Amino acid sequence: MLLPTYDDVIAAAIRLEGHAHRTPVLRSRTADEMLGASVFFKCENFQRMGAFKFRGAFNALSRFSAAQRNAGVVTFSSGNHAQAVALSARMLGIPATILMPLDAPQAKIDATRGYGGEVILFDRYQQDREALARELAEQRGLTLLPPFDHPDVMAGQGTAAKELFEETGELDALFVPLGGGGLLSGSALAARALSPGCKVYGVEPEAGDDGQQSFRTGQIVHIPTPKTIADGAQTQHLGRDTFAVIRRDVEDVLTVSDAQLVESMRFFAERMKLVVEPTGCLGFAAACQTGAPLRGKRVGVIVSGGNVDMRRLCELLAV
Repeated sequence: MLLPTYDDVIAAAIRLEGHAHRTPVLRSRTADEMLGASVFFKCENFQRMGAFKFRGAFNALSRFSAAQRNAGVVTFSSGNHAQAVALSARMLGIPATILMPLDAPQAKIDATRGYGGEVILFDRYQQDREALARELAEQRGLTLLPPFDHPDVMAGQGTAAKELFEETGELDALFVPLGGGGLLSGSALAARALSPGCKVYGVEPEAGDDGQQSFRTGQIVHIPTPKTIADGAQTQHLGRDTFAVIRRDVEDVLTVSDAQLVESMRFFAERMKLVVEPTGCLGFAAACQTGAPLRGKRVGVIVSGGNVDMRRLCELLAV
């Protein structure tokens, strides 16, 4: 399949009109002072089902044929793509089967079921989720919609950055959470078209640095399932298409520790009154570590989601 382009992002934005929320871009004087920069937070924690994933899921499912819609969709996800597919499928009248890891946040499992998805649990450390999904698709005649490595998913995710640039104008740097690369690749497409001088950075947890390894070696690196509080970034490798765009359009891939994610969660909760899940903190955590290079710059940060168990949030912030 051909790689998506910014025209695909524009088309996705048209499909999403009236269905996805145009999420707010928030500012924080404290964040500006910390970084010595003008910081713009694109708050996808206010998106439908609480994360940017709704954009890609709805865009992809809305392009299903009548036969595909009748048969149903199957996907695999630690939580946010699961919820996004379940909700989008319900809105479009498509049966949805979702493979989710046993240790996914209970709030995400409950929400996926609440949106009408059939949830099948698996052990992410012992079983291959992609193989399980392919087997289900074949057995039931379902269409497999991967969580990131799909042009319609990538284009849909890119609409978040498109909205950010439309509101802020050109930026000097953009920090984007990185798991499988759907959000980062889509954001890079938008940046290339709307703010060509913007340096786009992907950010992943230290324990799951497959993206950084891939970016710096020039080939996709596979790793064991990483153990990190950023459950949305517990991917084992980038996608073929997402990597192609990332390698071409991204400045660098950075990593942050779980401890740094907790500090960013605390900042969002205390200073901005926002509930942000660990994965959603990746971008800001990295921006806080860059120091002088951002001083005097205009900096975008995509806050990718806010789906975290309240008990778990309290546990992390109490440390």
